Amino acid sequence: MSVRERDALGGRAAIVGIGATEFSKDSGRSELRLAVEAVRAALDDAGLTPGDVDGMVTFTMDTSPEITVAQACGMGELSFFSRIHYGGGAACATVQQAALAVATGVAEVVVCYRAFNERSGRRFGSGVQHREPSAEGAALGWSLPFGLLTPASWVAMAAQRYLHTYGLTPEAFGHVAVVDRKYAATNPAAYFHGRPITLADHTASRWIVEPLRLLDCCQETDGGQAIVVTSVERARDLPHAPAVIAAAAQGAGRGQEQMTSFYRDDLTGLPEMAVVARQLWRTAGLGPGEIDVGILYDHFTPFVLMQLEEFGFCGKGEAPGFVAEERLPLNTHGGQLGEAYLHGMNGIAEGVRQVRGTSVNQIPGTERVLVTAGTGVPTSGLVLAADG
Repeated sequence: MSVRERDALGGRAAIVGIGATEFSKDSGRSELRLAVEAVRAALDDAGLTPGDVDGMVTFTMDTSPEITVAQACGMGELSFFSRIHYGGGAACATVQQAALAVATGVAEVVVCYRAFNERSGRRFGSGVQHREPSAEGAALGWSLPFGLLTPASWVAMAAQRYLHTYGLTPEAFGHVAVVDRKYAATNPAAYFHGRPITLADHTASRWIVEPLRLLDCCQETDGGQAIVVTSVERARDLPHAPAVIAAAAQGAGRGQEQMTSFYRDDLTGLPEMAVVARQLWRTAGLGPGEIDVGILYDHFTPFVLMQLEEFGFCGKGEAPGFVAEERLPLNTHGGQLGEAYLHGMNGIAEGVRQVRGTSVNQIPGTERVLVTAGTGVPTSGLVLAADG
């Protein structure tokens, strides 16, 4: 079974194009248009045309269907189209699906995309307003009546337990926010460009749901991001050095729910990310000491700490110090806290830039980047590497 053995996908596909719209709080245009702009930009970056594309992957939450985006972009026939569930947990899995299609010959050029007006339109931070009858909705019924209505409230439960278990204070989360905003401050594409923060700023920010403060919570953003995937062989003939997909994995843990896995034996970790970590290290043949940059999904700061621990960068309860000492460059684009909240897709783009050597916050000598997707839900991850 793949959860116990190295898989055969690693090294067989690469990311060759990245493209995005501007990141804003009011795009002034439809989500379909945002998707098309991002896809066209990614194809231009790859040196490819819409006619080269024969596969499309997006999120179940995206409002722009694959065939509609294909039509609006001027694409022709498609031989592969797919959608991934579980919100931000889908980000890296879209690239995994594209790589699987390319590696098996189902498609030659696959575009992954995500576009939404998450600030000017439907705001996830406003909480659950209405749900159609479903098994997922029934599961939420065990939490909603007690006031756990928003993603922040769901994460706060695990965050409080983490602090209690390891004898920490909410300042432990502030280190993540400070690092993200440091990189965002020097990234012209970031919403918080030019606006770094200090630990004191973090402590002074208002409570959202204790122990989470405003600066522990990611932004709400309008925008689109697209990624182009093809074979490593074809990638070598395209304009940019390929970011080889050295490993890709999905993971769901025992007792898994969407953001409300409160009935597990332990709330201080992320078992779904542990599944991803084992598979990525096994397939890539790497360990945490061989990663140059970490792009870790940061919708809420506590889950960045837990991810570092699940991947073995440090011991349990040690992540706050690990981040404070900046022992691994993290979220060099500014993350979702500092650049934009694009459900993790902009993080994949930053991973590609680091491998290419073109990031505005380039880490010298970067050859291997870890990228993760949404946490607290069934999730996914990638290891991107330089060719050769």
